[in-house]
Amino acid sequence: MILDSVFPVFALIALGAFLRRRGLTNETFLRTGDRLVYYAFFPLLLFWKIGGTPTGVVVPWRLWAAGLGAIALMWVISVAVIAAARVDRFRAGAFSQATYRFNSFVAIAVVFNVQGDAGVARLGELLGLAIPLCNVLAVMTLIWFSREALDHAARARLTVRALFRNPLILACVAGMLWVRLLPPWPPAVDNTLRLASALTLPFALISIGGSLTFAGLRRRLPLAATAALLKILVLPVVGWWAAGLAGVGGTDVLTLMLFFALPASTAMYVLSGQLQSDAQLSSAVIVLSTLLSFLSLSAVLLLLA
Repeated sequence: MILDSVFPVFALIALGAFLRRRGLTNETFLRTGDRLVYYAFFPLLLFWKIGGTPTGVVVPWRLWAAGLGAIALMWVISVAVIAAARVDRFRAGAFSQATYRFNSFVAIAVVFNVQGDAGVARLGELLGLAIPLCNVLAVMTLIWFSREALDHAARARLTVRALFRNPLILACVAGMLWVRLLPPWPPAVDNTLRLASALTLPFALISIGGSLTFAGLRRRLPLAATAALLKILVLPVVGWWAAGLAGVGGTDVLTLMLFFALPASTAMYVLSGQLQSDAQLSSAVIVLSTLLSFLSLSAVLLLLA
């Protein structure tokens, strides 16, 4: 199961790192590819998977409660760690978001390999709410710990506007509405979306590998390792407790636990830089959590699959 489901994902990430080292890709190519995946191909994949899978007809309240509840609790834990460890303000916001933000590309790839279209559709409905929550918590915390005098009202407006313009959120919501209100895809539309989506996951995983860098890791290793362990080890434990409390059952348990075992989001690097936090700490956590997530995802499969 691990070789069939998790290894292919990390093999493509390793391929991306190899291609970058050999000079077959570069920063400009990867940046352009990231934009294509983020704004076009990944939203199309989510819209197609969610909107074309009948399992999305039932509203997954329990799944939402467990997933969003665990993220919120993890945010509280991260703030408590910041206070207890006296993390400085420059690193605090970056540290906090690293403990609960997740890599959506790896999520879709692993869940698709394990559970197929039905699992991706279920995961997509969770992503439609988890992505906005993570963004709100991250921006709020970065502003809270910012060293600069920021206009909170302006930041709030920017956050709301960013949420309503987020292509992943829009795609998830559109898919959920389609599967509940409109008929199944016509074959021509289904085949078009299938072709457009086929590029998404390989391109995204290769881009992740090409973007991984160990620059600055040594100086930030203790704090980065703490954040990565909170994301990879503590969040799945919190998530397991939340799943039991919410009464999540059936195949949703595996979907949810794979979601909790994911590496940290690559998007948090950009957000940390934009809101004047330690972007290099975010980069270090991305590298560590990506490497460690092979173990956490494998452990979930060994225990639950």
